[in-house]
Amino acid sequence: MIGKTFSHYKIEKLLGAGGMGIVYLGLDTRLNRPVAVKFIKPDLTKNPDRVARFFQEARAAAAVNHPAIAQVYDVGEAEGSTYIVMEYVEGKTVRQLTVGRELDLLGAVEVALQVAEGLGRAHKAHIVHRDIKSDNIMVTADGHAKILDFGLAKLLDQPLDLVQIGAESTIDQTSTQTIDGHVMGTPSYMSPEQARGQEVSPASDIFSLGVVIFEMVTGELPFKGDTPLETIQAIAFDEARPVTVIRKNMPPELQRILSRCLRKNPKARYPEAMILAEDLKRLKNEIESGIKTPVLQRVKLPGVLDRLKNVLPFGMIGLVVAGGLLIAALAVVFRGVNWSMLIVLGFIGLGIYRNIRNRKGRMLKRFVAKVSKFPSVKAIFVKQDHITVVVDKAQAAIYLHVNSLIDEANRKLYFGEPLTASVRDDLPPGDFQRLLRQPGVVYVRDDVVLESPLSTV
Repeated sequence: MIGKTFSHYKIEKLLGAGGMGIVYLGLDTRLNRPVAVKFIKPDLTKNPDRVARFFQEARAAAAVNHPAIAQVYDVGEAEGSTYIVMEYVEGKTVRQLTVGRELDLLGAVEVALQVAEGLGRAHKAHIVHRDIKSDNIMVTADGHAKILDFGLAKLLDQPLDLVQIGAESTIDQTSTQTIDGHVMGTPSYMSPEQARGQEVSPASDIFSLGVVIFEMVTGELPFKGDTPLETIQAIAFDEARPVTVIRKNMPPELQRILSRCLRKNPKARYPEAMILAEDLKRLKNEIESGIKTPVLQRVKLPGVLDRLKNVLPFGMIGLVVAGGLLIAALAVVFRGVNWSMLIVLGFIGLGIYRNIRNRKGRMLKRFVAKVSKFPSVKAIFVKQDHITVVVDKAQAAIYLHVNSLIDEANRKLYFGEPLTASVRDDLPPGDFQRLLRQPGVVYVRDDVVLESPLSTV
């Protein structure tokens, strides 16, 4: 490619290669300016309808103008390959800065603030990036952050092929890869819904930005596993360690921001990137001035109501019922005690309480009934709030089904700790036999044999 000219773009040198294509430094001969020309892998655009949609989406991305977004200039086709021409940004990626420990806390917050404002502008134009990660954010020498690859964002919209991920244990978890033509995102930065191949939204970008912020301030990723599949498991079920634990001098306000960005439920995250930007701006001012915003100043009625909805059973309905019972109790106190009414209310309350208390048991029974239908499931064990599913071979379909059922159960769980689950195909025979003899066995496949204790030693 080097030395060739396509349209009015002359290819000068190779800049890098990734899972989606190869990037060259080019020269716009009409305007005499450097540009980045990315040739996209043919297997990503071999479908004519997909190419047409890509051109349409690239034009939409080109219409988004913000200092924190690398501009999309042009798209075209040459030698059987689709290419996209973007603003050439000279600097270092956030990943490079993080690895080189070149970002202090204030610098990390400033980069996050600029990126959040850029995402806010894109989201208003109904464009979701879908692949926010530290390698896709460039920081120039004068400190300006630029989000790269906006024109390529929607090429990642096909469902993630977890079967392919599970079959390949050497996939780099910090870069986009392709296997047999299947597009895979970047597991370590994916939102839970994106990792499951579900529809993404601006909240997905906010989750991914939360991962990048966590990485910038701690030097490590919040969700990690030995394989991409284990990383996706961690994203779906594990909570990130507080940054105030990893780095003792981190401000509590930073932890509050990250906690909201990294919530599993998209609706529980920041509703807009610009609201996240406002919180980051306040945090930046606190760091610069050394003056913390009083806690009482940050406590607002909507926040209090949100906490009450999360604590009380049935969410908003529970909040309304609790308010009604409080009013009824006050009426009884001030108007005289009606014992028959109190007894009736007591029985009703007892029935509601028992229903809530037993809900987790019903959720567990439903989980076991559905998961046990998979032929490869050998046994299911429950210990406290954790479910272990032992299988002959851990297949992607089982992971997806288990994740989906656990999410559904936790959404309907109004009392107690949330349920977690793991799928195991690596239990030694002796350990498996010992588990079969312990309390907590809720399902065993018909062909599983309980061996003599002497034979498992």
